[in-house]
Amino acid sequence: MPRDLSRRRALVTAAGVTAAAALGTTGVLSTPALAAPGPVSPSPVPSGAAPNSEELKEALRRLEARRRRVLTGRHSENGWEMQKVVDAEGDIVTHSVPGTGLTVTARSGDVGTVLVHVIRRFHYEVDALGLPGEPRALEGWTKPSEVRDSRLPESNRASGTAVVIRPGSYPAGARGGFDAAQLSVIRDILADTEGVVRWGGDDRRPQEGLFSLVVRPGDPRLAQVAAKLRDWDRTPGLGAGTVADVNEPARRRRAARFS
Repeated sequence: MPRDLSRRRALVTAAGVTAAAALGTTGVLSTPALAAPGPVSPSPVPSGAAPNSEELKEALRRLEARRRRVLTGRHSENGWEMQKVVDAEGDIVTHSVPGTGLTVTARSGDVGTVLVHVIRRFHYEVDALGLPGEPRALEGWTKPSEVRDSRLPESNRASGTAVVIRPGSYPAGARGGFDAAQLSVIRDILADTEGVVRWGGDDRRPQEGLFSLVVRPGDPRLAQVAAKLRDWDRTPGLGAGTVADVNEPARRRRAARFS
């Protein structure tokens, strides 16, 4: 086989592997629709056969088209990339919120675990959500096109890393939506997340219904907190739904560390 032909074949193969790896780092390939390969043909490949470059190019073209449909190249305030779609090839999905009858759109995996825990504790211990006739109890993901300033915490909704509880009840810029007892519970909820979640009521321009992730992608604290919360959910007497005494001295000291 001529050396230049072998070299071209090697370059085609290497380019395909490199491009696929680059697409994988975006997070799009992590979804089942993209990550799961089709059945591999058992037919042997003749020795010295070149890869089908046209098929490879077409596969990469389809992957790139999906990436464009999902990703934006823009990051929200906490460093997570905004995504364009929900329940369609990306990382943002609809989560049920057990015990409430509600759903919320947020990132899958650890992010969703943490945010759903926050919502559930709020529902059980601060104020019940989803009351009859209540128009909007929860808002999660929003379209990136609706983000006015990606430097603000509310932009995190577009990356699936923030939720707003009762957006019509706790308007941005206003304080005083919660009494002292409710604030004590909110502080205790934040302590559950060990600083992974921030409450919008602590921002310079408050938004008391906003709870958003503050850690960046890859921060090990997120996985650690999510694993702890999942373990609590499997253990009777722990987790959301078990009403805690937030005024117990040890819990108050714990909450103070994240105030």
